[in-house]
Amino acid sequence: MQQKVNIQLGLKANWKQFWLLIFINALVGGMIGLERTLLPEIAEKEFHLTSASIILSFIIVFGLFKAFTNYFTGALANRFGRKKLLLAGWLIGIPVPIILMLADNWNWIIVANILLGINQGLTWSSTVVMKIDLVGEKERGFAMGLNEFAGYGMLGIVAFVTSNIAASYGLRPYPFIIGIVFVIAGTLLSWLFIKDTSGHVKEEAEQNGSIPPLKNVFAETSWRNKNLGSVTQAGLVNNLNDAMIWGIMPVLLAQRGFSIEQIGIITAVYPAVWGLGQLVTGKLADIYCKRDLLFWGMLLQGIAIILIIFSSSSIHYITIAVILGIGTAIVYPTFLSAIAEDTNPQQRAKSLGVFRFWRDLGYVVGALLTGVFTDLFSINFSIAVIGILTVISSVIIIYRMHCKKAGKSFLKSFQN
Repeated sequence: MQQKVNIQLGLKANWKQFWLLIFINALVGGMIGLERTLLPEIAEKEFHLTSASIILSFIIVFGLFKAFTNYFTGALANRFGRKKLLLAGWLIGIPVPIILMLADNWNWIIVANILLGINQGLTWSSTVVMKIDLVGEKERGFAMGLNEFAGYGMLGIVAFVTSNIAASYGLRPYPFIIGIVFVIAGTLLSWLFIKDTSGHVKEEAEQNGSIPPLKNVFAETSWRNKNLGSVTQAGLVNNLNDAMIWGIMPVLLAQRGFSIEQIGIITAVYPAVWGLGQLVTGKLADIYCKRDLLFWGMLLQGIAIILIIFSSSSIHYITIAVILGIGTAIVYPTFLSAIAEDTNPQQRAKSLGVFRFWRDLGYVVGALLTGVFTDLFSINFSIAVIGILTVISSVIIIYRMHCKKAGKSFLKSFQN
């Protein structure tokens, strides 16, 4: 007779797997950091591309393939298991740094970003869901804060390191060598040491089956459910403005005479603050009303983006990057814990997949809007539009969402 495995929920009970997943997610974030600063520069200097729409094409395909991969990862997580999807993501990512190093035309850069989008969708979604499975309800926000800290903190570090390598040794191939280390380490660790978390999902469902199942996970997560829909639209707008920052800021700063080292510092500050801030903001999501946190986070982002138009010095841009990083740090772990809070454990992976589908489709929308408005009007016009859309998103949150009874009101605490 087979002995029943004793499964416990909580960070302490699962700390070995949890921290291994944190490390793996840092490698996942590092893969995006490889090109965060350099690809717009490579587009202009090596391939002589001038149209903003064409330069931003790598973000469009990245976001599109990541979005659809997120959806299918969520939908298939219970069927195939989280570990298999995580490992598949790393295997697909193996060619990415090699293509970035050797590509002799822009089409190969597009191919690399298709693979990177699939890699990110499979790996990041899997690590997010597995950590939520492991820790249970009480520490969910803290767990997501650590997860996003690791991913985006490493993104910022790698963006800074690669820009410095590029300044000393050229844009290619040396800055991308570290990516080969990332994919090898991620593949081996996922294959040899990660365990699937399907048993933890069943355990939580037995302990906490009070949340009624959604009748239509896609429709209700997308918009119909007031809480889930509000979170989803904010996620889309968040990545919409991140696409603009990612694609247009290095170009804007280069046009204004900043060196590649200065551009590297400014573009790395945003994800670094975003990553580090989540060590604090993730825990806030376990204590305070998620509606209030999302409102303030999106509002701060919108204000910071609009301020870009009026900036000229390094101090201005670094200050804006810090404000933008704080705003994003507030919302990112809160997005994930809010979706998990309002879904049944058995539907969690699918609902998170739908949310991440729309959120990462924001990269596509943001890159298209930024490219078209920049080509037709100006960079400042596109920045203003994105900033206003972000402020509107914060207004939708405050009027449409409601707080769970257990959460303290952050707005009332702020007012007091």
